[in-house]
Amino acid sequence: MQADSGWQPARSGRGLLPVTSAPRPSDKPDYPWWLLAAGAIALFLAVQIAVNDLYSQIFSIVSRGVWITIFVTLVGFSFATGLGLLLAVMGLSRFLVLRQVARFYVEIIRGIPILVLLFYIAFVGAPGFVAAWNALASPLIEAGLLSEMKVRDVSLLWRAIIALTIGYSAFISEVFRAGILSVDEGQIEAAKALGLSPFQRFRFIVLPQAIRTILPPLGNDFIAMIKDSSLVSVLGVADLTQMGKVYASGSFRFFETYSIVAYVYLLLTVGLSLALRALEKRLRRAEAERSANG
Repeated sequence: MQADSGWQPARSGRGLLPVTSAPRPSDKPDYPWWLLAAGAIALFLAVQIAVNDLYSQIFSIVSRGVWITIFVTLVGFSFATGLGLLLAVMGLSRFLVLRQVARFYVEIIRGIPILVLLFYIAFVGAPGFVAAWNALASPLIEAGLLSEMKVRDVSLLWRAIIALTIGYSAFISEVFRAGILSVDEGQIEAAKALGLSPFQRFRFIVLPQAIRTILPPLGNDFIAMIKDSSLVSVLGVADLTQMGKVYASGSFRFFETYSIVAYVYLLLTVGLSLALRALEKRLRRAEAERSANG
């Protein structure tokens, strides 16, 4: 056998390559030197914020937008996850119409940049929605039961959240679809044999097993949304980026201001990334223990 002779087919298919027993780079212990370097930079900036009046003032002003950033990310990602799951289920439906509608939505939305989608929802979608609402509610408006809706009644904050929801739901639906398809078909057939309904099969068999595949890319999308939430500043929403932009344009302290803005974003994204890695390791350890005991 080739494995016994110490040779195996080359990946290119053009010959044989020797198999060595030397460990691959990925097999070596991965010491977090990058984390130590990042921690040193973060500590340096934290000291600057504590002892330097200018950095302290910038941080106090910029940090007012952190809660808007967190709110936009949490609400937008929650809505996008729910819509993405719905689209994934539609895409795997046995009904052709549902599959085609889901595929149309995903392919079209994924081809539009988030910034363009943000402008479209804010300045085209919102006025269109208001016009349609007023047209449908015109009898009630004429009767004095409802007041006519104005475009300004739809806040820019919620326009931004809707745009992020629509944009990210297309990507998240593909994550869910891949996770659902990764579940072994035998598990589903066994659930059918036990008499479980389609919803019960999805709830108790498919989704719990798919979560292990879904969690890492879903976490990456959440981190990406934290960064893309900075795009809402183009609408004047007072998030982290917008607060930094306003201060920098008034004080001309661009280096100091955007250093603090980048610092806060890194605290959010790197901290969340480390938390997700720890969660993944814990889930793998729990799965290994279940396999060993079962």
